[in-house]
Amino acid sequence: MTESVWDYPRPPRVEPTGEHVVVSHAGVVVADTTAALRVLETSHPPTYYLPRDAFAADVLRPARGASWCEWKGRAAYLDLVVGDEVLAAVAWTYPTPSQGFERLVDHVALYPGRVDRCTVDGEVVEPQPGGFYGGWITSRVTGPFKGGPGTTGW
Repeated sequence: MTESVWDYPRPPRVEPTGEHVVVSHAGVVVADTTAALRVLETSHPPTYYLPRDAFAADVLRPARGASWCEWKGRAAYLDLVVGDEVLAAVAWTYPTPSQGFERLVDHVALYPGRVDRCTVDGEVVEPQPGGFYGGWITSRVTGPFKGGPGTTGW
């Protein structure tokens, strides 16, 4: 069954998913879960938030910087450390999310285009266009998607 991102709500909705989500980099599985959350927002492919305990020990560390989402509140960034490689600010979390997004506490999202491989139920994810948003595109979702050139005003 496919979903159009134009049927997703605004403000966004947080929903649990039982899909098998795996993140790997440099040949190492850094996260693996069937207890992720999806954030669904009009014009965006889903952003997957994985429970912090789905990540391997010591691969996440606090990073510099923060950002503000009009819906979810203040995001804190995380580096991903795999062996000797540090992927700076590749992930983010909402330590104290805004009302309505409390389920995101202790969950981590990441940019799928900044790691070697993300899969959902075995399907390799395509990153959302552009460098700002962290949506995960699979065959399950259809666009057009916000993020590419000329879409910032959507």
